[in-house]
Amino acid sequence: MATTCVEEVLPPVLDSTSDQPPLFDGTTRLYISYSCPFAQRVWITRNYKGLQEQIKLVPLNLQNRPAWYKEKVYPENKVPALDHNNKVIGESLDLIKYVDSNFGGPSLCPDGPGKREFAEELISYTDTFNRILYTSLKGDPTKEVGGPFDHLETALHKFDDGPFFLGQFSLVDIAYIPFVERFQIFLSEVWKYDITVGRPKLAAWIEELNKIGAYKQTKCDPKELVEAYKKRFLTIYKLLTS
Repeated sequence: MATTCVEEVLPPVLDSTSDQPPLFDGTTRLYISYSCPFAQRVWITRNYKGLQEQIKLVPLNLQNRPAWYKEKVYPENKVPALDHNNKVIGESLDLIKYVDSNFGGPSLCPDGPGKREFAEELISYTDTFNRILYTSLKGDPTKEVGGPFDHLETALHKFDDGPFFLGQFSLVDIAYIPFVERFQIFLSEVWKYDITVGRPKLAAWIEELNKIGAYKQTKCDPKELVEAYKKRFLTIYKLLTS
């Protein structure tokens, strides 16, 4: 398994004052935000497959995003989006599969029908997982998030040929880790809730992921994450901690 990748100098963030990069000029560009978990999925996939030279990052400031992005690049005005083969496509779960299928590098799809079926089941659950986690922040998350994390703990018992959901590192791990990363930080810092207590498989999964350079290079800044989530959920946070 590839656990390291080339360190790259990350390009500067583009905002409303920045010029638009060329479109459909033969260069494949991945539009992301460094802080967006959905974009992080595709960023990890790119890194793990060793595509840093083939897929160029274009980071955007989502709070002050360029007008040209919606007008000329991606009308949905969201990240991630990929400019490839004279078209722009989006949606993170579609994109991680697209990058895995259309570019070189190690495959991130499982072998065998059993693993493929389980992969689709877990990927389908990601929306439910994220919805429960984010909705929990409208109240006391320590009372709401146990079920989703227990679901992951159970899923990690399915295969015993490695520490990941399908045994070996795959798109399933990439689909979940940006969100688990953020909630592990926020719940621990603000709510003093450790998602790994009583979940040894989840703890081992996180530990192993943190050995993978392709992921480590994409991780969010914990302090910035906590401050951003406090602002986003400030009213509830104040009511329940006053």
